[in-house]
Amino acid sequence: MSPQRRTALVSVFAALALIGLKVAAGIHAGSLGLLSEAAHSGTDLVAALLTFFAVGVAGRPADPGHPYGHGKAEHLGALAEAALLVLISLAIAGGAIVRLVEGGGHVTVDWIALSVIGIVIAVDVSRASVSARAARRYASAAFAASALHFVSDFAGSTAVLVGLLVVRAGHPQGDAVAALFVSVLVLAAASRLMKTNVDVLMDRVPARERDAAQAAIEELGPRVQLRRLRMRRAAGRHFADVVVAVPSAAAVEQGHAVADAIEEAVERVVPGADVVVHVEPQEAEALRERAYAAAVRDPRVQEVHNIVILEVGDRIEVSLHLKLPGELSLEQAHEVASTVEHEILASLPEVDAVQTHLEPLKEPAAGRPLAQGDSSRAAEEIREIVRSVTGEEPRELRLLNTEVGLVAFLTVGMEPERPLAEAHARASEVEERIRRAQPSIAEVVVHTEP
Repeated sequence: MSPQRRTALVSVFAALALIGLKVAAGIHAGSLGLLSEAAHSGTDLVAALLTFFAVGVAGRPADPGHPYGHGKAEHLGALAEAALLVLISLAIAGGAIVRLVEGGGHVTVDWIALSVIGIVIAVDVSRASVSARAARRYASAAFAASALHFVSDFAGSTAVLVGLLVVRAGHPQGDAVAALFVSVLVLAAASRLMKTNVDVLMDRVPARERDAAQAAIEELGPRVQLRRLRMRRAAGRHFADVVVAVPSAAAVEQGHAVADAIEEAVERVVPGADVVVHVEPQEAEALRERAYAAAVRDPRVQEVHNIVILEVGDRIEVSLHLKLPGELSLEQAHEVASTVEHEILASLPEVDAVQTHLEPLKEPAAGRPLAQGDSSRAAEEIREIVRSVTGEEPRELRLLNTEVGLVAFLTVGMEPERPLAEAHARASEVEERIRRAQPSIAEVVVHTEP
């Protein structure tokens, strides 16, 4: 048997003992207060049994029919306990009002009655303390409800004690006044308890935990776009469903790493949370890929590049460059562009306008190696430029004479940890310096690698 169920079982036996003790003392003294407390302890027995069975059900592992587990059984039990508190409190309040208005009732206050109520108060304090510790330790709504119930028992028992002392002092209505006061306190506490458990059963969002989880996800950076965050709570545990968007160019491993980072971020601010993350491509990236797919459906389109997604107010526009065979006439090229624009608009209903830029596809140029003497002089000058910019020799250098002019292909190495933007800037500097030093070069292609 689990520690939670053992604690609940102790409460069951304690409730049974208190009922017997209060009934015996109430009959002996003719005390309506003690008999009412016996009835109140009857609700304690029901509450303890509810907690015992609710904790047992809530402790069952998840199954195909209950994939989130059975934690809400605790909240059903707690709600039932709160409802019982309301009914008993209303009954006590009604009886107290009748006695205050009509009078009546004779109570014999002797040492037996006072001793019994003293023992009952001690037991109530002990039970409330044990249940409160169990509620904190196991984050259990059922134990929290039991602790509140036992606190109300303590208050009721104290009110009965005060009432008995007031009756003994010659004021027979003292017990009714105390009972009415306690019933109002119990009604207020029961109302709060019912609201808390109804919120959980209705999957009301735990606002504080949701705000903390959202802030933790947003701290991961702008490349992770939070699209949806849903949270709920059951049996002291939080469940979070997260939908995020990442750049569509991200690999599967990168998407998985993002999901892991989100789970860790949420669990850091909401300990013990069960987090499920769904990763989607970012909208602009998805639009760009869909626009590309629509453009290349026309077999006359040889290449598509420079696709730009623009948000103009509430409109979305797409611009792209199309490379077509150079022998096409302008009229034919325009027909291809119109076809592509129509295809994109038909395939992407969210797009309002498409702009195309037409370019001729250059035919492959014949190339041949540079003469040996010329090659040595040009190559040495290029190597010197690479050394001055990167501090290292180029890893590969080829010079070719082509129909469009001299073309230089070179590979340069850089530090693996260097940012891509900085590596690109170095490569661009190498290219520009080579063009200035060798005006006859028509094209410079610089490949960087770690």
